[in-house]
Amino acid sequence: MTEKNELHKRNKHRGDYDLSKLCSASPELSKHIIVNKYGGTSINFFDPQSVKELNKALLTLYYGVSYWSLPANSLCPPIPGRADYIHYVSDLIGVDERRRVRCLDIGVGASCIYPIIGSVEYGWEFVGTDIEESALQNAQKIIDNNQILRGNVELRLQSDKSSIFKGIISPRDLFDIVICNPPFHDSAESAMRGSIRKIRALKGVKTDKATLNFGGTSNELWCEGGEFRFISQMIKESQQYSGQCNWFTSLVSNEDNLKPLKSELRKYNITIYKILEMHQGNKVSRILAWRY
Repeated sequence: MTEKNELHKRNKHRGDYDLSKLCSASPELSKHIIVNKYGGTSINFFDPQSVKELNKALLTLYYGVSYWSLPANSLCPPIPGRADYIHYVSDLIGVDERRRVRCLDIGVGASCIYPIIGSVEYGWEFVGTDIEESALQNAQKIIDNNQILRGNVELRLQSDKSSIFKGIISPRDLFDIVICNPPFHDSAESAMRGSIRKIRALKGVKTDKATLNFGGTSNELWCEGGEFRFISQMIKESQQYSGQCNWFTSLVSNEDNLKPLKSELRKYNITIYKILEMHQGNKVSRILAWRY
């Protein structure tokens, strides 16, 4: 195994996938093993079902998850990148074993991925929110079927799609950290164009059609105004809950959004903020973190 030093030092995925161990943990994965062009074994990362089976095996082997399933077309998150987010924000807030960290996950999704990683790695307590009741129903099924999550993760439906924190954070709530993986695109068409560009770059062939190998429903992939508008709304609403949340954070996939987001922070007189860079292979993503 070759170590991927770009991942966080505590990330369990700092190496090539050990497919033999993964198949032992989750035998269904063996049906999706292929021989790549170099003569080695791999999986077909362009096949959504193969990616889901890989995720299931990773969660079983490294996080002790006994049950994990996703509805068709739901976003299937890349585990190493999601783990990096948790490890980096753990550094941000500091680890104090004398108390329990409470985390608010905006857009927990059907996969319940951040609560799984945060609960196993650090024993954090989670409140996960979503605007889709069906996503929360699937996440609840994952919670109910994994002992480490039961009693440790609470799910709340955001019934007002124009709000992020309002109606979710109660007057008695206190959170150490808020995390969010916001919808990146501003339309369904933009999401499809992005997938086509990715396939052209990876396969080196021209195509006008794309299958989203990581899946994703409309609410997971895009929203009006895209990533910038969503995070701007988070910044605006965070003022009202400044005394109840220690750090607010969000992934920022598009580097071009950083400068205008900094302007948004200054507009609301937020002077304490950090930008944390994460490197996964050729991909660079960022966490924008702010506090009052």
